[in-house]
Amino acid sequence: MGDKKPPLRFTILLGLSVIVGVITGLASFALYCLTQFFTDFFLSGLDSFRLPKPGGEIDVLRLHFHLGILPLSVLPALGGLIVGIVAYTLAPETAGGGTGHVIEAFHRFRGFVRARVPLIKTVISAITIGSGGSAGREGPITQIGGGIGSTVANLLKLSDKDRRILLVSGMAGGIGSVFLAPMGGAFFGIEVLYKRDYEIEALIPAITSSIVAYTVLETILSEIAGVPFGQIRIFNVPPLNITSPFEFVTYAVLGVVAGIVGLVYIFSYHYSKKLFKKLKVPDHVKPAIGGLIVGIMGAYVHEILGTGYGFSQMVLSDCAKFTIAFLLFLTFAKIFATALTVGSGGSGGLFAPSLVIGSFLGGAVGLFFHKFIPSIQPEAYALVGMAAFLAGVSKTPLTAIILVLEITGSYNLLPATMVASVVAYMVTGEYTLYTKQVPTRVESPAHRSEMLIDLLEEVKVEEAMVPAERVTTVSPENTVLDVLRLIERTGYIGYPVIENGKLVGIITFEDVEKVPVEERGRVRVRDVMTKKLIVAYPDENLRSALAKIVNHNIGRLLVVPRDDETKLLGILTKGDIIRAYAKVRAKLISR
Repeated sequence: MGDKKPPLRFTILLGLSVIVGVITGLASFALYCLTQFFTDFFLSGLDSFRLPKPGGEIDVLRLHFHLGILPLSVLPALGGLIVGIVAYTLAPETAGGGTGHVIEAFHRFRGFVRARVPLIKTVISAITIGSGGSAGREGPITQIGGGIGSTVANLLKLSDKDRRILLVSGMAGGIGSVFLAPMGGAFFGIEVLYKRDYEIEALIPAITSSIVAYTVLETILSEIAGVPFGQIRIFNVPPLNITSPFEFVTYAVLGVVAGIVGLVYIFSYHYSKKLFKKLKVPDHVKPAIGGLIVGIMGAYVHEILGTGYGFSQMVLSDCAKFTIAFLLFLTFAKIFATALTVGSGGSGGLFAPSLVIGSFLGGAVGLFFHKFIPSIQPEAYALVGMAAFLAGVSKTPLTAIILVLEITGSYNLLPATMVASVVAYMVTGEYTLYTKQVPTRVESPAHRSEMLIDLLEEVKVEEAMVPAERVTTVSPENTVLDVLRLIERTGYIGYPVIENGKLVGIITFEDVEKVPVEERGRVRVRDVMTKKLIVAYPDENLRSALAKIVNHNIGRLLVVPRDDETKLLGILTKGDIIRAYAKVRAKLISR
C-alpha cells in the first residue's frame, strides 16, 4: 500500500502549480517595482513627500526627481481618475479590492478569470497605492495570481475542478510572495473562500505554488539587497515575549476590542461601496472622488496614505512614541480612508490595511495595559493586534496567525496571537469584508455536485426503491405485443420477468422496439429479454447504485438480496434516486 504512486492528475496539477508559482512570483516582483515607481512619481515627484518604509522593504526601482507642482491633497484623486478610466474601460472587474472578485470566480464562474485581468490589475493597483490611496498589494496580487492560475488552466483546456485548484494556487502564490510568507499564503488560498471551511483538496497545490512564488521573489530581492536568502521580512521588530500567564486575559480583551472595531471596518467598507454605487456620476470618476476625500484627509494625517506599513513599523519598533488617543484616532482614520479608497472603485486590497489598522489598535490597547502592568510590552500587542484584526474582518484566523508571525519573525507570541485571533473571529460572527465568501463547502455552487454524491452515500437502496409488491412484472410467455400494450397503459418502460416466482430477466422498451412490428404478436418475452442483469442490493448506498446506472447507461436497477439474485425485492430508477436526494436535502435545510 505504501509504495503506490500519486494519481497522474494530481502529479500534473503539482507541476502546473510550480509554473503558476513562478509566474505569480514574477508578477509580485512587477507589482513591487511598480508600486515603488508610482509612489515616487506621485508623492515624491509631483509633490515633495516621502512615506516612511517598513524595515524590510528593499529599494528596487526609485525615481529621484521632485517637481513639487501638485499639492498632496489632489494626488490620490489624480491616481483615482487614471485608475477609473483604465479599469472601467478595459476590465471593470479590476476595480475595487480584487479578493472578492476571485472568490466569486471560484464559487460562481467555474474559476474563470479573464486573461487581461492580471496585467491591468498590476498597473492600476500600483497607481492607486502609489498616488496615496489607502489600500494594499494583497488584494490585487490575489486577483493577479488567481488570474494567472485560471489562464494556465484555460490554455490547457483543463476541467472546471482543476481550473479552480489552479486559481487557488495562484491566490496562494500571490500572498505567499507579496508578504514573503509562504505558509501564510498557502493557508490564505484555501481559507479565504469560506467563513468556516477550507478548500482542502487544493492544499498541496497551494503550498507548492506559494513556496515557489515566495522563492522567486525572495531570491530576486535578496540579490538586489545583497543579503542571504531567507533573511528579508516586511517588518523588523524587537524581541517580544509573553511576560506572564495573566497576559492571556489581556490578549483576549484585545481580541474583543479588535472584533468590535473590525465590525466598524466591515460596515464602513460596505456602506462606502453602496454609497458610491448609488452616486449619480460615471463610474470612471468615482475613484477620483474617493481619492480626493482621502487626499484632503491625508494632507493633515499622513499616516492614512498608501499601505501604511511604514507607520506600522514605527508602532512595532517603539510604541511609546505614540499616545493612546492618537493611535485610536489613526485606527478610525485608516478605516475610513480605506473604505473610501476601495469602496469608490480604487484598485487595492483590504487585507494589508487590516494589518496596519490592527497594529494601531493593538498598540493603543498595549499602552493602556502597560499603565497598570509595566512589564507588558505594548509592541507585542501591536503585533498581535494585526493578526486579531485580520482574523476578525476576513474570517481567516489560521492565515492571520501564521502570516503575521512569518512577516515579523515573532514566533514567541504564537499562543497570544492564537487567543486574540480566535476571540476576534468569534466576535465578528458572520460579518466579513468579503461578501462573496460562503459559509462552508456545502453552500458553494462549486461543490454542489459533490455534495449530491455525499448525500447519496447516506441513503440505502431499500429506502428509495419501489418494493416488489408495487412493481408490475411480466412472464416469459407473454408476447412482445403484450409488453407494448403494458407500456402504453402504465407509462413504465422496463419490467422484471418472473417465472415460477423467480427473477429470470428484464425487458425494456428498447428490447421491444428491436422486434419487427409484424412479429410482435408471435415473439415471446423469453426470446428478447435481457438475462444478464445489473442489480442493486438493499444495503447498498445510492451513490454506488447511481454509479451502476451511469456506467452501464441504463434507466433502472433490479433490487435483489445478496444471497439470492433470483428473488425480486424491488426496482430502483433514476427518478427514485432524485426523489430520495431531494427528501434528504430538504431535511438538512430545515434543521
